[in-house]
Amino acid sequence: MKYLFFFTFFILFSCTSTKSTIQNIDNTAIKPKIKNNAFLLTEYSNDAKYGYNADYPINIGLILERQEDIYIGYFFNALEGEKGKKIEKFEKVDTCCPFPTTHNTMGAGTLSIYEITFEGSNNKVKLHFNIYEKGKLVCPKGFIIKNSISTN
Repeated sequence: MKYLFFFTFFILFSCTSTKSTIQNIDNTAIKPKIKNNAFLLTEYSNDAKYGYNADYPINIGLILERQEDIYIGYFFNALEGEKGKKIEKFEKVDTCCPFPTTHNTMGAGTLSIYEITFEGSNNKVKLHFNIYEKGKLVCPKGFIIKNSISTN
């Protein structure tokens, strides 16, 4: 057991960069309000990298790991695909890109990669999420904000 702890500790810290490469952290960002189990998003991203690139993840934190599914759900419940295609499914498929953070007791965090499928389409999209840092939440390219969220 002792060896397992030291092995895990060594792997975690030897694989973690000493400097974060995340470019869009904003500690002053305020999370949007939640209505009908969805964030009330009002803006679209001007950056095609937002969410699609590990250096520009959707910074949904500061949240507890056990809350990740709930908050990711709020994000996707606010969106639909281009031309109004409904999001059929979103699921966490991977983690990547360890980085240092003061918002985790281990001193490191990872990004979560979610795969999104749309109703009536075989196309899949992958987005990167960061639950350990804050950033402005906006609609990524290739998605639109649902109108029904703000009007109900």
